[in-house]
Amino acid sequence: MEDRRPHLEARPRNFHTNHRGPVDGELPPRARNQANNPPANAVRGGANHPGRHPRTNNHPVPYRQREERFRAMGRNPHQGRRNQEGHASEEARGQRHNQENDTRHRNGNQEARNHRPPWSNENFQQWRTPHQKAEEPPQQVKKLGYKFLESLLQKDPSEVVITLATSSGLKELLSHTSMKSSFLELICQVLRKACSSKMDRQSILHVLGILKNSKFLKVCLPTYVVGMITEPIPDVRSQYPEHISNIISLLQDLVSVFPASSVQETSMLISLLPASLNALRASGVDIEEETEKNLEKVQTIIEHLQEKRREGTLRVDTYTLVQPESENHVESYRTMPIYPTYNEVHLDERPFLRPNIISGKYDSTAIYLDTHFRLLREDFVRPLREGILELLQSFEDQGLRKRKFDDIRIYFDTRIISPMCSSSGIVYKVQFDTKPLKFVRWQNSKRLLYGSLVCMSKDNFETFLFATVSNREHEDLCQGIVQLCFNEQSQQLLADVQPSDSFLMVETTAYFEAYRHVLEGLQEIQEEDVPFQRNIVECDSHVEEPRYLLMGGRYDFTPLIESPSATEESLRNAEGLRHPRINVLDLSQWPSKEALKLDDSQMEALQFALTRELAIIQGPPGTGKTYVGLKIVQALLTNKSVWQISPQNFPILVVCYTNHALDQFLEGIYKCQKTSIVRVGGRSNSEILKQFTLRELRNKREFRRNLPMHLRRAYMSIVTQMKESEQELHEGAQTLECTMRGVLREQFLEKYISPQHWKSLMSGPMQDSEWVYHQHWKHSMMLEWLGLGIGPFTQNAPPAGPENTAQVEGEEEEGEEEGSLIEIAEEADLIQADRVIEEEEVVKPRRRKKEENGADQELAKMLLAMRLDHYGSGTAAGQEQATGEWKIQRKQKKKMKNKVKDELRKLNTMTEAEAKEIQDVWQLDLNSRWQLYRLWLKMYQADTRRKILNHERQYRTSAERMAELRLQEDLHILKDAQVVGMTTTGAAKYRQILQKVEPQIVIVEEAAEVLEAHTIATLSKACQHLILIGDHQQLRPSANVYDLAKNFNLEVSLFERLVKVNIPFVRLNYQHRMRPEIARLLTPHIYQDLENHPSVLKYEQIKGVSSNLFFIEHNFPEQEIQEGKSHQNQHEAHFVVELCRYFLCQEYLPSQITILTTYTGQLFCLRKLMPAKTFAGVKVHVVDKYQGEENDIILLSLVRSNQEGKVGFLQIPNRICVALSRAKKGMYCIGNMQMLAKVPLWSRIIHTLRENNQIGHTLRLCCQNHPDTHTLVSKASDFQKVPEGGCSLPCEFRLGCGHVCTRACHPYDSSHKEFQCMKPCQKVICQDGHRCPSVCFEECQPCQVKVPKTIPRCGHEQMVPCSMPASDFCCQEPCPKVLRCGHNCSNPCGEDCVRLCSRMVIMKLKCGHSQPVECGKAEDLAYGLPVKCTTKCGAILDCGHPCPGSCHSCFEGRFHERCQQPCKRPLICSHMCQEPCTGECPPCQRTCQNRCVHSQCKKKCGELCSPCVEPCVWRCRHYQCTKLCSEPCNRPPCYVPCTKLLACGHPCIGLCGEPCPKKCRVCHVDEVTQIFFGSEDEPDARFVQLEDCSHIFEVQALDRYMNEQGDEIAIKLKVCPICQVPIRKNLRYGTSVKRRLEEIEIIKEKIQGSAGEITISQDRLKALLERKSLLHQLLPKDFLMLKEKLAQKNLSVKDLGLVENYISLYDHLANLLESLKKVSLLDQQRVKTRLDQVHDWLARKRLSFTSQELSDLQSEIQRLTYLVNLLTRWKMAREKVTGRILAEVISIRDILEKTCKFTREDEQLVQKKMEALKATLPCSGLGISEEERVQIVKAMGYPRGHWFKCPNGHIYVISECGGAMERGICPDCKEVIGGTSHTLERSNQLASEMDGAQHPAWSDTANNLMNFEEIHRMM
Repeated sequence: MEDRRPHLEARPRNFHTNHRGPVDGELPPRARNQANNPPANAVRGGANHPGRHPRTNNHPVPYRQREERFRAMGRNPHQGRRNQEGHASEEARGQRHNQENDTRHRNGNQEARNHRPPWSNENFQQWRTPHQKAEEPPQQVKKLGYKFLESLLQKDPSEVVITLATSSGLKELLSHTSMKSSFLELICQVLRKACSSKMDRQSILHVLGILKNSKFLKVCLPTYVVGMITEPIPDVRSQYPEHISNIISLLQDLVSVFPASSVQETSMLISLLPASLNALRASGVDIEEETEKNLEKVQTIIEHLQEKRREGTLRVDTYTLVQPESENHVESYRTMPIYPTYNEVHLDERPFLRPNIISGKYDSTAIYLDTHFRLLREDFVRPLREGILELLQSFEDQGLRKRKFDDIRIYFDTRIISPMCSSSGIVYKVQFDTKPLKFVRWQNSKRLLYGSLVCMSKDNFETFLFATVSNREHEDLCQGIVQLCFNEQSQQLLADVQPSDSFLMVETTAYFEAYRHVLEGLQEIQEEDVPFQRNIVECDSHVEEPRYLLMGGRYDFTPLIESPSATEESLRNAEGLRHPRINVLDLSQWPSKEALKLDDSQMEALQFALTRELAIIQGPPGTGKTYVGLKIVQALLTNKSVWQISPQNFPILVVCYTNHALDQFLEGIYKCQKTSIVRVGGRSNSEILKQFTLRELRNKREFRRNLPMHLRRAYMSIVTQMKESEQELHEGAQTLECTMRGVLREQFLEKYISPQHWKSLMSGPMQDSEWVYHQHWKHSMMLEWLGLGIGPFTQNAPPAGPENTAQVEGEEEEGEEEGSLIEIAEEADLIQADRVIEEEEVVKPRRRKKEENGADQELAKMLLAMRLDHYGSGTAAGQEQATGEWKIQRKQKKKMKNKVKDELRKLNTMTEAEAKEIQDVWQLDLNSRWQLYRLWLKMYQADTRRKILNHERQYRTSAERMAELRLQEDLHILKDAQVVGMTTTGAAKYRQILQKVEPQIVIVEEAAEVLEAHTIATLSKACQHLILIGDHQQLRPSANVYDLAKNFNLEVSLFERLVKVNIPFVRLNYQHRMRPEIARLLTPHIYQDLENHPSVLKYEQIKGVSSNLFFIEHNFPEQEIQEGKSHQNQHEAHFVVELCRYFLCQEYLPSQITILTTYTGQLFCLRKLMPAKTFAGVKVHVVDKYQGEENDIILLSLVRSNQEGKVGFLQIPNRICVALSRAKKGMYCIGNMQMLAKVPLWSRIIHTLRENNQIGHTLRLCCQNHPDTHTLVSKASDFQKVPEGGCSLPCEFRLGCGHVCTRACHPYDSSHKEFQCMKPCQKVICQDGHRCPSVCFEECQPCQVKVPKTIPRCGHEQMVPCSMPASDFCCQEPCPKVLRCGHNCSNPCGEDCVRLCSRMVIMKLKCGHSQPVECGKAEDLAYGLPVKCTTKCGAILDCGHPCPGSCHSCFEGRFHERCQQPCKRPLICSHMCQEPCTGECPPCQRTCQNRCVHSQCKKKCGELCSPCVEPCVWRCRHYQCTKLCSEPCNRPPCYVPCTKLLACGHPCIGLCGEPCPKKCRVCHVDEVTQIFFGSEDEPDARFVQLEDCSHIFEVQALDRYMNEQGDEIAIKLKVCPICQVPIRKNLRYGTSVKRRLEEIEIIKEKIQGSAGEITISQDRLKALLERKSLLHQLLPKDFLMLKEKLAQKNLSVKDLGLVENYISLYDHLANLLESLKKVSLLDQQRVKTRLDQVHDWLARKRLSFTSQELSDLQSEIQRLTYLVNLLTRWKMAREKVTGRILAEVISIRDILEKTCKFTREDEQLVQKKMEALKATLPCSGLGISEEERVQIVKAMGYPRGHWFKCPNGHIYVISECGGAMERGICPDCKEVIGGTSHTLERSNQLASEMDGAQHPAWSDTANNLMNFEEIHRMM
């Protein structure tokens, strides 16, 4: 090839114009995913220019290392989010500073980490636009000082950069315009060290971003550089070269990362440096050549950038320098973009490919890496490239949507709706059209799986966006929603994307994430770092021992000989010298294979693995690969001291292809190593291993505590930023989403509508006469304008029909059926589980779904005038429909929604120029209106998008910094582990960490299933020992492109290639799984020699079949599954399921049987046939997902059967090998063997089967019970011959009961222990020979046949159950004994006599009535116990009706029952009152009948109606009403005859503008001319038909009738003169009807009360209640009830009246209860009983008190008041009362204590008698009259508070100050009175009844108040 010198070329990295293909802005100089590589290439190119020499490598941080450093960091550092002109690196708001106390940091961190994800946003505030930020307190910035920076130099670069990025002091530090030289030099050193970190790309970006905009760069550094020239001190000058080197390094980093925004500052500094260097050189300072070269390189780059800047192509920091390759020179794989380029997609530019060399060596490591990079890249790029090319050629094709493409899946009309925050950064909600995908079963579809790559374009792939699927939910996919994460370069272009932009989305099936990580790894790895090159690249067959054994490797194998726990003991034993150690390289010293429990080949494998640095172990099926692997790990862990030489810990890395294999392997390791394990992979199904996942280990307290402080500080700082950005972003994103879910309200679009258009829109179509009648302020003008208003949809719409419930029921049934089937893991879920690393698994929505939905609904409600989702009303008149004013038919609703949906998804919008031409927006046709609406919407969306863009960038940057912090945490965890287990996916994603962890020993399980590139990317240069375990003759690695797999050997794993090039390997030769017949299928057809271990020779025969291995032939055709390229075969599915059922009948456990199939389509065909009730526990799998598994019985369905002879991947030997090697004891396979025989391998296997009679069209079943009976089965229906798993003969087993088993022959339950015999039991169960009447399997009960027996106690003969002794039987003869009352006992003879006679006798009750009473209760009357009197009360109530109660229920006439007679009085609304008779009718509870042409009132009739505010529709050609519907009309009635013809053809008899009467003057002459008012028979008479009842009347007469006022006093509606139906709805008489309705509403309002009056009354009653302290104290429950009642809203006047009555009555009760204290104890109890009766009756539920109830209550309370008064007076004066007075008191008590009603006469008599007793029984209770009391107080002359009483109430006085100073004895009762030291005896108290004092004269209260009353009186 001609060698052409490369030269520098610059190209703007603009996505839209770059026809070399989409390129990622990458951290130059490593543009991994871009078309070419910039500054690094520029530099490299520069190195080859004439006159330049290759640079030496003696620089502290050589450029090459920097290149690798950035390369290791991952992708593009500027990422388009360098805040477009570098503003992203500004310090985030609210950043935490370093001066916080360590402990506080630790605690804060602990909480944040342990309790919730850092970005959880449940407490986030509402979204604000950027200019609405809440004020924040200014934060104190901690300054970074000299000592602090000096200390950073001693730390790891990673810690330095994270500390600086987190510190709020960095910006302040770099903002100074002058500083000391030493400080400046130190800063440069620290910054250079920070930028040398390889793992913290985002933190470096952050730091460089601050540097780029700082005074330090713009002022301090230039000053410093210029100052070098004049520096006089030689020692200082001699140190300058080192500092210049640091400055050049920083400038290189800056210009690499920020080429556009930093070029000006860097170019100024670079221009100053040469002069300083020359001056230093001239003064004798030695300048290193390396420094000069680096300066030249930076100068070259900057010159280049300046040139491009002048051209105008250098605008943003996505610019990249590129170095084109020579025409004949192949582009280096290190600079190739990973994503497809423009040229590849459009020009079908084929990449240069080399095949994987599988029969010889590679020329060099570079070619080796290049080969695998290109092949792997092509494997995922080719399907996309060819698919898009095919798609571009088919764009004109009309059937494009229905067309299927082989390589890609297409999604039409895809919209990027809104950004969302996730733990990994910003993802986007994307919606695609689901119509073409209605048959896709998303649960099992491989579409849009996690990590799949999609390419989106809206311009025929002239430009395109790349993204990967970040989360898939079945429910969302059904609605066409998926979450995507866009690659860095595409993110830059998303700023301009609106939700209305329509993309075509193309998906490739490859798991792109795995490709990306491995490809990046291959680009990063250096040729010299690839381990084992001599063997892997050069294919040298000599393999050395591991390097660590050169130091001498002595192993202790004791733990391998003992139990697994011994290993752990050995690991704990620090000495490890309990047993002699042997030289592992001397095989003669090894323990025997028997001691190690290994066979020959396993022993050889263990020795080989431990003594070769590259060990390959092939393990055919069942040979114990995992067993040997675990032995190897056990040996290595036990002898860790042999290979763990350095002080740094190096874990063993175990890599497995699948999650399941990783779980198995790590569980095996766990048995001998209980700690220091870390598992990195998909979700683990192992409970043991869950504690070892990264997520669990991160959350451990001790890990958090030990985490370095700089990480914890960084964590807190970033969390704060993420929360802040997320809360801002969320509502903006929701707003964007809302815009596509309905029609926006016009007020939100006003800003984007020109003033002229706004005025026009809001004015409405004034020229449209219809508009006047429909417009209404509630309507959205936008809806009217878009044709979604009232007009077209709501007029004359029939009422909405019932919802279609049948469909819902059907769905539920299907759901139940689904739930009753066995569970089979969905394939999509299985693939997803292998793809998603558990640590990055999407945590189910962090926001609580309900809350989020609530907020979203509120937002939608606010923004949208019409909503399309199920929450919204879905109609134009949404508000009206909610109140029942509008009803739209369901179909019309749907039609309207679909119309809006279609319009919103249309792409054509009006241009702004076209919009400017429009004057009146109402003149546009509907199509143009929607185009204009879409223009306004687009502007609104663009504005919203712009507002949230900055927050989006900030969140993305913070999330990426958080991800880097997580990696640092993970690095700490992995470095401390002893074993790290990873899936290949996990290893690819964590490759950067693995390079840091540097595992020396790597074990790859299932190595033959892993692509070679994956294996290589897993290895680090530190690897000294690689052990590959697998079997290349089973499943191979799966490639996407068949051509690459077959013709370029991509499907050959590293394992297989090394075996093929004769690298030494050990094969395990003894299989421990399959019985020999099954193993014979593999040997010699697949494996030349595979020996059977003795253990497999001892397997028992499979029960119920004649052969342990059988292949059933058939030729029933397969069925292709439309979606998913899969196949199913119904015949095979039914057969296999029946065979499975048959084996379950042979008493095999479900866990012993596995059904395998070769296609996922068959998997779900099987599932539908397998109810869980029968098959729970049976495993059903696809062959590919069952490698490494085994089971006793395997049932295999091969599926393929077609006339074309297509066998698909059944021809692949590896798959055949896996399928045929899973069974241990029995295997049964069904398939079209005739078709398969065309495949050579199958042909040989079938030949072997035929030789052994193990193949045929029928399988021979053998009955276990009848060995000679055989049944042949070839299809599912044949199994009906063996219904119970035996044969068709009856069972004939004689059961223990003597009956014969009724079932067909069955092998299960052979002893019939579980069988239930259903025949009648024949056992004799008593001496009389009676047989058991139960079913046979039920336990026999004692004999119940009745026989005559004589009862010994009484001698009667009775029919007694046979099994019961006569003495236990209760004789049923009547008892002959006579009771005390003289009546016979009513109990049977065998029972004890009754205690209370139940014979009824007539007795006179206490109330005076006589009634039948049980004889036994007659005695109760004598003792005064109550007996309920049932005599009808019969009293005439106040309402005039007889009382419905009884004497007892009416309390003997004291409280009457409520009247139950219906009221029947006419109410104001014209209805009859339906309530019982109450005296005052409550408001009507019927549905209101008022209606107009627009709507009907749905309230209760007694409530106030809402007036209709629609325009009145009474109009004709002559007149028109302009009032609202509820207002009296302002037009006269029209008397012009109607000109319309009736249906019969005769003229209408009505009037113009009125509804035409249904009757005709000709056809219905008798009815029309029937005289009522008198003028009906006149020939020109005109008629009006009443709409309420349909009667017709002559118009003149009806006008008079309707308008006459008459002498009516009652306010009511006019009624039809004939049928008396109220006239409510009639346009002609609307004014009359409305006036009357208005009067009725006034009455209703008065009844209900005005709101103001009710509030005043409510407040008054609340105050009144609060004052009732006795009520609160003595009746607290009632007080609380009344308080709650008064707190209610919407109380009516009636309710308040009821409460007021309650307060009054309860207060009376409380006062009476308080007064009881003055009554003697005996009397207290009797009165309390009466008061309780009143209280219980009062507590009954009622809406109001009737006059009868109030009368009864008042009279009873009055009676009790008299009684309490009497008893109080009686208690105080009873010792002085004489006989006459006593008799008088008793007579009064008799009246007051009667149980009958307290009449008016009773009250007068009591009043008279009490007055007479006034002198003798004084009212004061002091035993003296009131006059006497006053005289005594006056005579003593003491102020208030001197009177006291003893414990028994005897009064005495304390003189002087009123304070007790001595004790005395009461002369009346001898109790102690008085007290000492101004303190009264506790048993004494103040006698306030003497002088009314509230407190003693000497007391705290009196002294503090200075006896306020006295002072007041004196004043």
